Amino acid sequence: MSSGIDPDEAFTRLEREIGLLLRRARAMSARLASALHPDLDGAAYGLLALLEDAGPLRASDLVARLGLDKSTVSRQVSQLADLGLVDRAPDPVDGRAQVLTPSAEGSARLARIRAARRARWEADLGDWPAEDVARLGELLGRLNRVGEAQDASAAP
Repeated sequence: MSSGIDPDEAFTRLEREIGLLLRRARAMSARLASALHPDLDGAAYGLLALLEDAGPLRASDLVARLGLDKSTVSRQVSQLADLGLVDRAPDPVDGRAQVLTPSAEGSARLARIRAARRARWEADLGDWPAEDVARLGELLGRLNRVGEAQDASAAP
């Protein structure tokens, strides 16, 4: 049974809308990073958020999860540590490696930024039915799992 939706147009629109979303997300990350600390690089915000949500993690875990270059992650971790937003500790499993966690200051600053960002989402989507917001979150999560699977299968 045909839905009447043109698959080519659907994928074209998806690419266009995701591209716009990603551009806006990068700009938002830069603003959030600046609000977190004036000297913080925009990409480091996402790294700190991942550490808060999934940490403690080693730098190699961050490389794998974010799909970033090792040198990029190393630079961002150093910046976060130098600003007092991330703590480093020896990995209990492998003493040669370090485990990274947000510092108390990093967690507190991140919590303030996230509360402001959530308030913004609530204001922007306040007239959406909760079911639509939940469905959007579900679909974005599903899309992220596809990307994570692709990254995992492409890893050397």
